[in-house]
Amino acid sequence: MSKQIVIDPITRIEGHLRIECAVDNGQVVDAWSTGTMWRGIETILKGKDPREAWLIAQRICGVCTTVHAMASVRAVEHALKMDIPVNAQYIRNMIVGAHCLADNIIHFYILSAVDWVDIASAALKADARNASALAQKLSPWKNNSFQEFKEVQDRLRKFIESGQLGPFSSGYWGHPAMQLDPDVNLIAAVHYFQALEYQRKINKVVTILGSKTPHIQNLAVGGVANPINLDSPATLTLERLYAIKTQMDEVRDFIEQVYMVDVAAIGAMYPEWCTYGKGNGNYLSVPEMPVDEKGMQFAMPGGYIKGGDLNSFRRISSARDPYFEENVKESVKHSFYAGDWTMHPYVESTEPKFGEAKLDAKYSWVKSPSFLNEPAEVGPVASVLAMNAAKHAPAVKYTTMMLEQMAAIGKTKYEMDILPSTMGRHISRSIRAAVVQEAMAEQWQALITNIESGDCTTFNEPHFPEGEQRGVGIHEAPRGTLSHWIVIENGRIRNYQAVVPSTWLACPRGTNDEPGYYERCLVGNPIADPEKPLEVLRTIHSFDPCMACAVHLLNPTGQQLSTVKVL
Repeated sequence: MSKQIVIDPITRIEGHLRIECAVDNGQVVDAWSTGTMWRGIETILKGKDPREAWLIAQRICGVCTTVHAMASVRAVEHALKMDIPVNAQYIRNMIVGAHCLADNIIHFYILSAVDWVDIASAALKADARNASALAQKLSPWKNNSFQEFKEVQDRLRKFIESGQLGPFSSGYWGHPAMQLDPDVNLIAAVHYFQALEYQRKINKVVTILGSKTPHIQNLAVGGVANPINLDSPATLTLERLYAIKTQMDEVRDFIEQVYMVDVAAIGAMYPEWCTYGKGNGNYLSVPEMPVDEKGMQFAMPGGYIKGGDLNSFRRISSARDPYFEENVKESVKHSFYAGDWTMHPYVESTEPKFGEAKLDAKYSWVKSPSFLNEPAEVGPVASVLAMNAAKHAPAVKYTTMMLEQMAAIGKTKYEMDILPSTMGRHISRSIRAAVVQEAMAEQWQALITNIESGDCTTFNEPHFPEGEQRGVGIHEAPRGTLSHWIVIENGRIRNYQAVVPSTWLACPRGTNDEPGYYERCLVGNPIADPEKPLEVLRTIHSFDPCMACAVHLLNPTGQQLSTVKVL
C-alpha cells in the first residue's frame, strides 16, 4: 500500500507550492502539484491604459520583474503592429540577457545546489588543498586558490561549531542520496559564495540600462526611454556602454569556467539523475532577442518538438506566427476558477472560485495550459533542444562542450537525450546561459556599430485606433516560454492574461485529466527516506518554480487583506 507524503511549503522557490506524492516500494507512483495563492493582476489591469500595462504586470513577481515587463510591452506593440527601433531592441536584449544570467546563477548555486552538495561534509571532511588542486585541474578559474578554499571552509566550520548554519540550516546533510566526495562538496561551496558576487555584477547591466532592478523603469510602448547622446553625461554614453561591457566580460568567464564546469562535474557524479524526471517529450520554446524593427529576426530561435523527436521540430518565427498565437489554451477543470472550460487566452477569464481542495476535482490556483491540445514542457531543456534542432551554432557548440566535459569527468559518453531529466534541466540551463552571454556580446557590438553610423533613435510613438486590437507578447524567460495576451478596445484594456512558465509546469491535471509537468516528472523518482524527501526537492527545484507568476494579492471579494506599518 502506498504512503502519502506532503511537502508544504516547498522552500527555496518563489511563492507558495504544495507537493503531495504517493510513494510505494521506495519510489513515487503518483503526485499532485498545488499552487496555494491567487494573484489577480489580470483583474487589476482591466480598464487601464495599455501604455501602463508593463509597469503593473512586472509586479506579478519580485523575481521575474524584467521578463513580465518585456512580454507586456511586446504584447501591446504586437496588437498595434508597431515597428521598434533596432537600438531599442539591442538595449532590451541586453537587459533580458543580463536578467537571465543573474537568474541562472542564483538558481543553481543558491536555490538548487544544496540538493546535491553536502555543506557539512565540505566543512568538516574536505581537504582544502586537495579541493583547490582538483578545481584548478578542472578549470583555469582565477579564484580557485587554496587561500580562497581555506577561508570558505573555515567560515563554514564556524557556522557548524556555533550550532547555527545560517542559510544552510535546513539542509538534509548526511542524507543517503548525497554522494559527492567531500572535496567536490567544498568546490561547490566555495563557488556558492562567489556566485553571489557575480550575479551582482551582471545585475549592474540591468541597473545601468533599466534605471533600477528589480522593476526596471526604462521601457515604453514603442521602444525604450534611454536617450542616446554621446556628448551628454545624462544619457546612455560610451562610458556607460563600456562599463556594461566590463561586467559582461567578467560574468562570461564565470559562466564558462565555473558554472558550466560545476554543473558538468555534479551531473557526471550523479548519472542516474540524468534518467529521472522525464516528461511526455513535448517541448515548447519561443525565439528571443529580436534584432530587426519588425521583430521577425532573432538572435536565438525557438519552436515546438513533439514526442521527443527532434525531427518534428517546427520553428516559431515570431509573435506574429499563427502556429503559436492560435494554439495556446488554458483549462480550469482542476483549478479554483469558475466553470470547467478550456479556452484561448484572448477570450478566457480569471474569475476566482475557491472551494475545498479535492485531488479528483479542483485543487490548485494554477491553470493548466496546453499547446496543440497537449501539455508541453517549457524551460531550458525546450530552448536548448529547439536551438540544436535549428542547428543554431552557439547552442550546438556549448551543448557539445558540456557533454564532452561530462564525459571526461565521468568516463562515460553522454548524448543529448540526457537533457530531458532532472539533472538535464541544470545542464540545459548552463548551456543556455553560455548561449545568452554570447548573444549579449553581439547585441552590445550591434548597438555600438549602429550608434557609430549616426542612428540614435530609441522610440517610436504609439497610436491607438478605435475598435479592438489583440496582441501577444512572447519572451523566452529563464524559466521558459512566457506570453502575455492583451485585448484592447478603444484605447483601454478589455482583457489581459499572462501564461507563464510555472503555469505550464506547476499546473494541476488538465482538460483530459492528464498530469501537469511537476506531477508527471516526479513519477518514478526514488525516495530513500519518506521523512526527508530530498529526491522530490531535486526534481521540483530543477524547474526553478516561481509560483507568484503562476497563480492568479487580492482576496476573491477584492477586500484589503492586511495593513503593514513601516517604522
